[in-house]
Amino acid sequence: MRLKECLVLGASLAVASLCEPVLGATPPAQPADGPGGIGNRSVPIVKRALGRPSAATFVFYSTGAAPADGRPVVVFLHAWGSPNPQPYGAWIDHLARAGYLVLFPRFQEVNRTRPADATGNAEKLVKAALSDLENDPDARPNPKRVALIGHLAGAPIAANLAADAENAGLPVPRLVFAIMPGGIASDPRSRGVVLRDLSKIAPETLLITVIGDRDARAADLAARRLLRESSAVAPERKLFIRALSDDHGFPSLTATLTSPGAVDTAYDAGAIKLPPEPPRDPKQPPAPFKWSADMSLTGEQTTLLAQLNNSRADSLDYLAYWKTFDLAAAAAFGGDPATLKANPRLSDMERWSDGWPVKRLVVETPRATPAAAAPAVPTPAAVTQPKPKPVRRP
Repeated sequence: MRLKECLVLGASLAVASLCEPVLGATPPAQPADGPGGIGNRSVPIVKRALGRPSAATFVFYSTGAAPADGRPVVVFLHAWGSPNPQPYGAWIDHLARAGYLVLFPRFQEVNRTRPADATGNAEKLVKAALSDLENDPDARPNPKRVALIGHLAGAPIAANLAADAENAGLPVPRLVFAIMPGGIASDPRSRGVVLRDLSKIAPETLLITVIGDRDARAADLAARRLLRESSAVAPERKLFIRALSDDHGFPSLTATLTSPGAVDTAYDAGAIKLPPEPPRDPKQPPAPFKWSADMSLTGEQTTLLAQLNNSRADSLDYLAYWKTFDLAAAAAFGGDPATLKANPRLSDMERWSDGWPVKRLVVETPRATPAAAAPAVPTPAAVTQPKPKPVRRP
């Protein structure tokens, strides 16, 4: 064999040897226990529905009596067009096995609810569900340990619920976890969720926004807006987190807008018995329904919904979303939220099967918004007193 052929063959073998471990690398599996972990799979999960079919709240928790002080509560606020808990079923299952009482309010009737009405609907549903479960020995909620998770349009709704908690008669949440936020109206007349006065979010709240690096611009702007407008919350109690895609092995990890979805058919709304609609008084005419264009799903929302309904749990779910929420909730409920960023486990995404580290989460503390400089206002003396004339000396 000639020298040139030998060199080409050697280079090809070297490239193949370099590629082999990468092509064979698999992403990290779900931890057995702890934050983001599998937990006890043998515990059955209760799946209930409160309210009525057109305005229901799905309730999930592990079997057995609640602790003496009640279960910590997670209110899960879905993306626009996704009022079925199934696309988030694996995450809900993880939360229920971790001891949470999970409330999933169906605040939207698809093609019949305006985004501007979604916050009010969610407030009513959550308030009614907490009231119904208050004296339930198995599901009893702890109003002092409440967290809100919002995905896409559910993220600004979560922020609104936190801002309006006291006025709406809801518990003040200790944690707001806004993931891939979107669907925010640019002004009260625009399509989307209108933000309330977020400066009313309680100072003791821990506020975390999470976005991915794919299709990230809109989520980035929305996330930073939520952090900026929650001015009563100190920067030390806010985090901006970015999950990074990683194609080192197979299957690759892709941090898209719908990557927090994790379908579990056991959580399909169709399999959960809903209370019947209350009988209508025949003397009362039905409430008039007025359709508006913003009730229908846009083409982009339909595409996102299709992607969400096909999402499966992977390492991004276990380590970027579930684990991050678990650590944040522990800090918000019983620890020091200011130390969360210093926790080395927060940004760690573990390793591919060949030992190569998965790209870590990018964790930032947002800067404090500087106060706007006040316009210069002339003093009364400057307005009323003329400038002294120079005195001529002889």
